Amino acid sequence: MEWKGIFPALTTPFTTNDEIDMLMFEKNVDAQVSAGVHGVIIGGSLGEASTLTTSEKERLIKFAVKKVGAKIPVILNIAEASTRDAVQQATLAKQWDAGGLMLLPPMRYKSDDRETVEYFKTVANSTDLSIMIYNNPVDYKIEVTLDMFEELAACKNVNAVKESTRDVSNVTRMKNRFGDRYKILCGVDTIAMEELLLGADGWVAGLVNAFPNETAAIYELVKSGKIEEATTIYRWFMPLLELDIHPKLVQYIKLAQAQTGLGTEHVRAPRLVLEGEERKKILKVINDGIASRSSLPANVNAKNKTAAYA
Repeated sequence: MEWKGIFPALTTPFTTNDEIDMLMFEKNVDAQVSAGVHGVIIGGSLGEASTLTTSEKERLIKFAVKKVGAKIPVILNIAEASTRDAVQQATLAKQWDAGGLMLLPPMRYKSDDRETVEYFKTVANSTDLSIMIYNNPVDYKIEVTLDMFEELAACKNVNAVKESTRDVSNVTRMKNRFGDRYKILCGVDTIAMEELLLGADGWVAGLVNAFPNETAAIYELVKSGKIEEATTIYRWFMPLLELDIHPKLVQYIKLAQAQTGLGTEHVRAPRLVLEGEERKKILKVINDGIASRSSLPANVNAKNKTAAYA
């Protein structure tokens, strides 16, 4: 398990009957692998984790493992209210042949630093799967500080952080404090290139669900030192990437997927599909972006070079 590269936080497609749309899920997974991503994450916030049953998570993980597990790791997100349930999810992930875990702090209860560290340690010590800590104090109100990461360093399978503090300088702070002890993956689409330039190892991406080739191209170009070419794509991408930093990111990104043929708009209640002026506004952002695409540069190593930048 290497925490490096592009890791799509996959959406969970639903049918009109509120069942998982496995055909559309397969289509999206195929598109991600074709673009050259380095792993996929199932059951994250963008995957509507809080609405998925355990059996649905099992179905998605097992399908993805069978489909692409020999090529890239399949990661299960754990977002539970209790330590006991988080440990149980880690156990099930191992049984389902997941390649690693993304681990959120406790849900619904705002744990203090000591409680949060103990929660992470208990889950880590219950499994041998590699773990990426999801550090998102903006949305989940719990920050994993550098001192907390110092304590977590004792857990050899806590190997990475999804850096979603929205403070790009945190990449430098982590590198200064820990060197390469933790792999750092940007978790916010709108600052991904900035964090990659500062030494982040990868990108847990959202708009990749609709635009996998562009996302992979930015990563590859940055890592190969082709900054001007990466910047051109990134500037084109920014209005779309901003859809990732809104409370309705699930609806916005699913609408983008519908427009690019990689998903549908269906969400699980209490979420509702967009309508009225809001839908028109978001649809315009998406369609303007699609209309201004052009061919990716020939020196991008993505497997599929038919996507675009402008």
